[in-house]
Amino acid sequence: MKDLGAAWKILGMEIIRDRERRKLFLSQRSYIQKVLARFDMSSSRPIDTPSAANIHLTAMFAPKSEEEKEYMSRVPYASAVGSDEIDEGDESRSEDFT
Repeated sequence: MKDLGAAWKILGMEIIRDRERRKLFLSQRSYIQKVLARFDMSSSRPIDTPSAANIHLTAMFAPKSEEEKEYMSRVPYASAVGSDEIDEGDESRSEDFT
């Protein structure tokens, strides 16, 4: 048997060690980047989550031009939402992309 050293990745998640505080973190950064690329959102900006309680979605956020509507009609909504739910378990990230 050969010692390969400390593990740095498991099941596609990066293992981050803070030996001083004796803590382990799992990061899904590469998975998140793949999901963002899949939905053509790679240039999205991160925001803190949870969002402020006083933010309400309104028609102001809806696509307005025909081009925006056409683009949104091609976004597989259920897949995008499902991908985001997987990220919620990643405690090492305190940001979301919108």
